[in-house]
Amino acid sequence: MTETLPAPAPATGPAGGRLALLDVLRGVAILGTLMTNVWIFTAPGAEWGFLESGSAASVHGTAAAVAEAVFRLAADGKFLSLLTILFGAGLAIQFDAAARRGLPWPGRYRWRALFLFAEGTLHFVLVFAWDVLMGYAVTSLLVAWLLTRSQRARRRVMWWAAGLHLAFMGLITAALVGAGQDSGGGVSREVVDLYAHGGYLDQVAFRLENALVLRLEPVLSFGLLVFLFLLGVRLFRAGAFGADGTGRRLRSRMLVWGLGLGVPLTAATGLAGQDWFLLERYCAAPLVAVGYVGLIGAVVDRVRRPGPLTTGLTAVGRTALSGYVLQNVLCVVVSYGFGLGLAARLTGPGRPWWVMGLWAAVCAVLMVSATLWLRRFRHGPLEAVQRRMLSR
Repeated sequence: MTETLPAPAPATGPAGGRLALLDVLRGVAILGTLMTNVWIFTAPGAEWGFLESGSAASVHGTAAAVAEAVFRLAADGKFLSLLTILFGAGLAIQFDAAARRGLPWPGRYRWRALFLFAEGTLHFVLVFAWDVLMGYAVTSLLVAWLLTRSQRARRRVMWWAAGLHLAFMGLITAALVGAGQDSGGGVSREVVDLYAHGGYLDQVAFRLENALVLRLEPVLSFGLLVFLFLLGVRLFRAGAFGADGTGRRLRSRMLVWGLGLGVPLTAATGLAGQDWFLLERYCAAPLVAVGYVGLIGAVVDRVRRPGPLTTGLTAVGRTALSGYVLQNVLCVVVSYGFGLGLAARLTGPGRPWWVMGLWAAVCAVLMVSATLWLRRFRHGPLEAVQRRMLSR
């Protein structure tokens, strides 16, 4: 169904202008997702090893192991949830822009979602099995339709989605705890050799052969995706990303409640063991993500003059799609056997240090390259391709 929309009430920020905080938050979210994914790229068996051996890091042992555990607990699921919230806010911005121009909705947005799904499919097949773009594309179509419904209808869907998601995660966690298998098994030698020494086309074929299993995450977390999309819409329309007093007050509440509830839950589920991983990643993490919006907003509010860090994060946020794909390509080339193969060569007790160093190096490359790119072009490379294709 396509509707021609009346002009809405003024949104946060000037019509057609950019909300500076949103760009910074997107930049943080893109680099933050790499804080989780970098451990997948460098683990034995990489993408498949993440499923077979589990993802929890031990908090016992050497300083390197403790640093890895803290690093991963601070990131796992949090920045992905943040990115999902921001995607929902971006969808609300596009809806309002269409309404101001009197354009039909969803209208052309269906093509945008289809193009995003195609990009995600290529990313999944050619680069990284844990792609998020395909799930975002499907969810955005549902939420785009919900934006034409009443606020009451959206609120009902939002909380029903959250309730069903929590119940689903709770049931699966109860089954895992009841089974009494607290740790993941080992990774098969064939898979380890595939990523350590196999060719690029062999890895592509492996992803295609196991696509159903590797694409389970967006299916299992679909309720959470819908909830976070609609939460992003609600926060945007409430003015939570604005630079005025309303935005600062809302972000202060988000900081207190998000971190106040999310951090203890993250610590409890993280220490409970691998069987509680789903509650940590898909239930506690979204709360922390809400707190991160408040925390990052509080820091940005105190910045008098943008420095290199703020400029770099803003540039990554404005080229988010390109940055997301590029950071994964760089990690693939550095980690897998057909590239530098460092994941198999740099093992041992000190492994966490070089993995965290890889994350920092890729972040620096992205911030510098995005800043330099935007000095000459208005949009990132993939964003420009998307706009050109959709304009036709």
